[in-house]
Amino acid sequence: MLGPLKAPIVHSLRGKEFLEYDNPYDVGLTGLIGYSSGYRAMEHCDALLMLGTDFPYRPFYPSPDVPVVQVDIRGEHIGRRIGVKVPLVGTVRDTAAALLPLIHAKSSTRFLDKLTKHYSRVRSHLDHLADATDSPMHPQHVAAAVDKIASDNAIFTADVGTPTVWAARYLTMNGRRRLIGSFNHGSMANALPQAIGAQAAVGAQRQVVALCGDGGLSMLLGELITLRHLRVPVKVIIFNNSALSFVELEMKAGGIVNYGTELDDLDFGSLARSAGLFGARVDRAEQLEEALQEAFAHEGPAVVDARTARQELSLPPNITYEQVKGFTLFATRTVLSGGGNELLQLTKTNLHELPLV
Repeated sequence: MLGPLKAPIVHSLRGKEFLEYDNPYDVGLTGLIGYSSGYRAMEHCDALLMLGTDFPYRPFYPSPDVPVVQVDIRGEHIGRRIGVKVPLVGTVRDTAAALLPLIHAKSSTRFLDKLTKHYSRVRSHLDHLADATDSPMHPQHVAAAVDKIASDNAIFTADVGTPTVWAARYLTMNGRRRLIGSFNHGSMANALPQAIGAQAAVGAQRQVVALCGDGGLSMLLGELITLRHLRVPVKVIIFNNSALSFVELEMKAGGIVNYGTELDDLDFGSLARSAGLFGARVDRAEQLEEALQEAFAHEGPAVVDARTARQELSLPPNITYEQVKGFTLFATRTVLSGGGNELLQLTKTNLHELPLV
């Protein structure tokens, strides 16, 4: 369908593993964890065709005067987020097959070319961020290293919050890999139990990698003992920034001085070894690849505790005036409450983060 239309494809997070790879029409994600190219494609489109998605982020939809066609097998989901001009109840496969004969092929690729070039620039910028080797490490660097070393049919699970952001931006899908998370409910500490279930289902012949936050793993720390008891060879990668960092980001955007979100800097590698698992602690970028190689080559369960920068900002593709106002208020209140060093660290950590629009 998209071939005759010459239309760019914007995919949701749950569509990443199916639509992102080997797709010349893909221009990335949109929404809070997406890319500016995906946001601009929807912002400037003449019509929006929604296939099997109940995309929840109202501020990222086009203006109300843009006609929307929504296809969903669940009729009650159609029109929940935005006014729909053409509601179609059915599976995407059957509906697309019925619509194809009605579509007149387009000759112009101007809009598609503009957005795919934009996406290429965004992707290059994101890859550049992953090359940074500062200490503590940037989480982008950790996610990119995991993507490079993991097997080509790995099953990834990701904790809600920033591990999901880095998974969405840096894991490469290829038609064989899977990405699983709590994408509907946003349940904290989901990655490790989901990984245990996935590993039990597929057996030891397929690699399962859990991308955990230190807050998420702390909530279900006992599952490390489950790994030992069941002998399931899950590889656990911890983005350890000593904070509930996505909550901190939301507080910053709301103008609230961060409090109640700091976590002690635990050595999860040592905790894993005390439970009889492979465990490694990585403090610097030059240690990361070797630790990951050893963990992935280990026959049993393995834990790699990667210390990452606490003040890394996972910026959305579109920053609103309210968010700018909230962040300014956060900065002012932080300085007045004696947290000037936090702002300096925030600036230093994110000097490399110059978002494309």
